[in-house]
Amino acid sequence: MIELIDIEKAYIRKKAEPFVALRGVNLKLEKGEIFGVIGRSGAGKSTLLRSINLLERPTSGTVIVGGVDLTALGEKELQEKRKKIGMIFQHFNLLSTATVRDNIAFPLKISKLSSKAIKERVDELLELVGLTAQQHQYPSQLSGGQKQRVGIARALANDPEVLLCDEATSALDPQTTDSILSLLKDINRKMGITILLITHEMAVIRSICDRVAVMEHGQIVESGTVLDVFLNPVHSITKEFVSEVSDTLGNDTLSAFEGDGRVVRINFRGEQTYEPVLYETVRGTNATFAILQGTVSRMKDVPYGQLIVELRGSDDDVDRIIAELKTRGLAVNEL
Repeated sequence: MIELIDIEKAYIRKKAEPFVALRGVNLKLEKGEIFGVIGRSGAGKSTLLRSINLLERPTSGTVIVGGVDLTALGEKELQEKRKKIGMIFQHFNLLSTATVRDNIAFPLKISKLSSKAIKERVDELLELVGLTAQQHQYPSQLSGGQKQRVGIARALANDPEVLLCDEATSALDPQTTDSILSLLKDINRKMGITILLITHEMAVIRSICDRVAVMEHGQIVESGTVLDVFLNPVHSITKEFVSEVSDTLGNDTLSAFEGDGRVVRINFRGEQTYEPVLYETVRGTNATFAILQGTVSRMKDVPYGQLIVELRGSDDDVDRIIAELKTRGLAVNEL
């Protein structure tokens, strides 16, 4: 659905070297997925997002959306294609003198739809975002969450194929953030729309995204499924993000441990999280085990868990247990 190929973006500055915001970025999003881009301030994520609809035209590289090379289009063709790329902003960008209904209708009027078609579409969107009762109110009368719901409805007005979210929840409190993320997940499920969001909060990525790319200094330094990146971060900046929200278990568990067995960390994912895999594996040996620490959680809709376990027995039995757990698809690391 979206493909970025060798994207570079440099800003020319007077009496100074050009500032390079994006360096050789390659990214591919599948149709219907929710993809997150995370990075600190200045990492280049906003520039990356705005490059997709060419609000920021790359210095070099190719932007393909829905099979169309946007960088090769003329201005009129680009304007038409942009109608199928909705955008949600951090600070809402609503028309302060227009009602909720008129804010949502604005892009439809620009598209010159009939009054009947506009009314029907706005009614549908008001119901979708839960603002039918507020339709005649003005932005100043709304809460932050309600304003963002208006922004979401407006972004969906022209039935886009792609929804770009520019720090869509960073101005909201945690409870409101959860409600907006739930709404975006619901929209993704109902409409099959591809969503790309940027954020500096790993909790947002963990809650809603299927895959994630981590940015630093204008480059993508790590990417993959959210669960893989979360459980096995490689780059230092990724480890920092994960540590901010992580309920994963670490070596500090061993600080008070005085046993003689071998200690392993086992990562579970999917339905195996709730199955007696460890018990079944150990039962076939003469070894025993003791659970030192454990946790179970969810990443979007996928359950996952971690155990730190002491395996007590001969080295042959313990090696056999570890090998069998790995054969079953579990990640096992000896501590």
